Amino acid sequence: MADLVELKTFNSRAEAEMAKAYLEAEGIETMVQADDCGGMRPFMLTGAGGVRLMVHEEDAGRALLILEAVAADPGDAWKEGAE
Repeated sequence: MADLVELKTFNSRAEAEMAKAYLEAEGIETMVQADDCGGMRPFMLTGAGGVRLMVHEEDAGRALLILEAVAADPGDAWKEGAE
C-alpha cells in the first residue's frame, strides 16, 4: 500500500480492527499497524503509540466521515444500504 496516511490511533487492536471492518465494508482499503509482536504482547501498545489505522491519502476524508457516522449512531450507520 503506497501513499498511506494515519487516519486514527486506537488504544487496542480490537478497536482498530472494528474500524477497519467498517471502512472495508465501504470499499476503503485499510491497514492496521501496531508494534505489539503480532498481537502476542498487547501491553506493549501503550509505550509504542497505540494501534494506527492507515488508509490511502485520497480516501482519508471519506474514511473519517464514515467513522464519524458510526460513532454518532452505530446502529443506523448502514440502514440505507440494508434496504
